[in-house]
Amino acid sequence: MTNLTKREIKNTFLKMLEEKPFNQITVKALVTECGINRNSFYYHYPDIPALIEEIVKDEADDIIREYSSIDSMQTGLNAILAFASVKRKALLHIFNSVNRDIFEQHLWKICEYVVSAYLESIFENSRLSDFEKKIAIKFYVCECFGFAIDWFTNGMEEDNEARIETFCEFNKKIFKQFLYET
Repeated sequence: MTNLTKREIKNTFLKMLEEKPFNQITVKALVTECGINRNSFYYHYPDIPALIEEIVKDEADDIIREYSSIDSMQTGLNAILAFASVKRKALLHIFNSVNRDIFEQHLWKICEYVVSAYLESIFENSRLSDFEKKIAIKFYVCECFGFAIDWFTNGMEEDNEARIETFCEFNKKIFKQFLYET
């Protein structure tokens, strides 16, 4: 029953978030829509920001679990943006709320996973030191994170397939040159 209640709270909150901004959703409205009492909500979550954090964390973990191996940064970025496109309004409402930091923490975690999973397979044959590998990973995590944040900042309006492909091809050329010509 507990897991069913938590799932219902999450699903109802996401549904409401698709319809209205975060700051217009109250615990009272959420529990009314869910058909539960306030105590049931507070049994599971201390407040709505804790609910948001769990939802975003769970979604980030699901993406990482679903893509246990990354054959390219393009695959990873497409996974992130495909998920974001499905829950576009809800994510934009979280992104544009006072809880944006929660969203950014988990977006960073996903970007870090995507980049690390991909680059570590490439590093096997490189002459880079461990320090250089860490710097390269951090650099590409920042690039991917910035790419995603730019998309959210612009309201997720752009079609990103061509942008992702060009971004990844550009980085692949630079990275291969750096890996094998230094």
